[in-house]
Amino acid sequence: MSSGLYDMSAKDFDKTLDLTMLKPYGDTMNDGKVQVSFTLPIPNNEKGMEAARLLSRQMGLSEPNVAYARPLDKEFTFYVVYGSCTHSVDYTKIKVQAIEDEAMEMDEVYDYIRENIGRKIVVIGASTGTDAHTVGIDAIMNRKGFAGHYGLERYDMIEAYNLGSQVPNEEFLEKARELKADVLLVSQTVTQKNVHIQNLTELIELAEAEGMRQKCVMCCGGARITHELAKELGFDAGFGPGKFANDVATFCVKEMVRRKLV
Repeated sequence: MSSGLYDMSAKDFDKTLDLTMLKPYGDTMNDGKVQVSFTLPIPNNEKGMEAARLLSRQMGLSEPNVAYARPLDKEFTFYVVYGSCTHSVDYTKIKVQAIEDEAMEMDEVYDYIRENIGRKIVVIGASTGTDAHTVGIDAIMNRKGFAGHYGLERYDMIEAYNLGSQVPNEEFLEKARELKADVLLVSQTVTQKNVHIQNLTELIELAEAEGMRQKCVMCCGGARITHELAKELGFDAGFGPGKFANDVATFCVKEMVRRKLV
């Protein structure tokens, strides 16, 4: 049995929600409550806290409150600030590029490959360029996977090769030719000064110059990778946070069939 309080909340929600002026939700609809954190290159003192408050106002927060300040050393301080966002967005007008394939489970991917491709497919992955981080590519490739989602090494009908980190783009493509790879996966964790964009652009240019781009599916992933960005750079798809091996596998096998790379 519903309580009167619950019914009133639902009614108020319906009346006050306006998707054309969408704002963050904290305690009540449209209050705009947010928490932001940042570091300033100044000492941890009252003047520094005031600087954090003023900067937060410039960000568009009303009544900002410095809830936490901690010195990182004598000249750097980390702040956490609460406030209300004064801006809004029109949610109804937002359009994004997204992968439309509904993710299949591991066994479904196996069945799809067997029925539509009829052979094992070869997938290679690496963190290319100077990127020394393997957490992303390991989550997709390694047998144990991540967060309960097994990696591609565990998939029947997929031969997965994890080349690790700091793999030069030239060596990555050379290995792809050697293994006759159907799918190339690149993980980019280091993104300072947009180094990931430079590296991914170089990879695509090399693949095109060597006549490999149209012969395989190429995908990239990482914390700052979106599907839209990946497409702009020349990849078939991009996978950001919250994506797992089955998301990647689903897109890649279906893309192979769409492009008749079987």
